[in-house]
Amino acid sequence: MKKAELIAKIADEAKIPRAAAERAINSFMKVVVEALKAGDKVSLPGFGTFMVAERAARKGRNPRTGEEIQIPAVKVPKFKIGKNLKEAVRS
Repeated sequence: MKKAELIAKIADEAKIPRAAAERAINSFMKVVVEALKAGDKVSLPGFGTFMVAERAARKGRNPRTGEEIQIPAVKVPKFKIGKNLKEAVRS
């Protein structure tokens, strides 16, 4: 499902204009990004939790040359699925 399709479905489900649904989705994404940048978690009980994980520095290899390289540590966004969502998808 693409963003436009999601906006249309939410607008239909909530019986609101598409413009309002789009503003709500854009606001949700903005708030989640800001929270993750600040190091916070965003938890939606039953759905899941957005969080930031740290990936440690490690050694890797350049596939073309085989030369060993150092890959720096990095922060990555993660999503941990909630119990209700997991059960809904399994059914």
